[in-house]
Amino acid sequence: MSPPTALGPVARSGGRDHKGLNVSFEFSPPKTPEAEESLWNAIRRLEPLNPSFVSVTYGAGGSTRDRTHRTVLRMLQETTLNPAAHLTCVGATREEVDEVVRDYWAAGIRHIVALRGDPPGQIGGAYDPPPGGYANATELTEGIKRIAPFEVSVGLYPQVHPESPSIANDIEVLKAKVDAGATRAITQFFFDIDGFLRFRDQVVKAGVTIPILPGIMPVSNFKGLQKMSGPIGIGIPTWLANLFDGLDGDPETRRLLACSVAAEMCAKLEEEGFSDFHFYTLNRADLVYAICRVLGVREPAPEAKEAAA
Repeated sequence: MSPPTALGPVARSGGRDHKGLNVSFEFSPPKTPEAEESLWNAIRRLEPLNPSFVSVTYGAGGSTRDRTHRTVLRMLQETTLNPAAHLTCVGATREEVDEVVRDYWAAGIRHIVALRGDPPGQIGGAYDPPPGGYANATELTEGIKRIAPFEVSVGLYPQVHPESPSIANDIEVLKAKVDAGATRAITQFFFDIDGFLRFRDQVVKAGVTIPILPGIMPVSNFKGLQKMSGPIGIGIPTWLANLFDGLDGDPETRRLLACSVAAEMCAKLEEEGFSDFHFYTLNRADLVYAICRVLGVREPAPEAKEAAA
């Protein structure tokens, strides 16, 4: 991918109708009252965009299990959103995980994002299955579907997984997840579009037919992006580093660049046939909202809302 040129890709798409685009958003459970207020401000800001679903993360080692549960239930009770709860294999027996799954079903949650997860305090660290627990996301997916007919999304690396020997192995793992009942794959964030498209082609050639949602991370803090990317093996292209070079003291320009980069990525991916995008919001709505507006995703007009009612 070449450096973005303002918001040109949308104009270059020839005036295509963007009403067919679907968006979804990821949030994280709050740790403090201030963080909770910020989270719910973001939720309320993005809710009118009518996302296909929203997901709530599950901390390393299951550290946010209760907060994830509370946040998902509040979304279900107080919003029009379709919440999906992240669930991992870490730090719990199969019986304990199954209990969480049954509780979600009883509460009315119908979508789970099944992930292997990271050890406590070790994002990207070596994984050691807990005694009596699920060994990986494939087993977890199988367990979830055995309990109830949930919609199950699974994770997917757009580059080789840090613990995998090859992309071919990653594709075999994805096929196993599909066989276990996965209905959708959501990718980790990425910036190498050409590499991602080559990966998509390999996945399709292997016979995988479930939807693949590109994970989009609009990041205005480049140093934070570098810190986040390192442990999980996501490559940061030179052109992106050059864009943010020398802007440490210029947050407004960084935000404009972040919006431009993410909007161009989505426009290029749309031209390649993608119509569903999953945004990692970092519990902030402003950038994601702006990107959705650029892509033509917006809240219904007042007359449409009245007709729907």
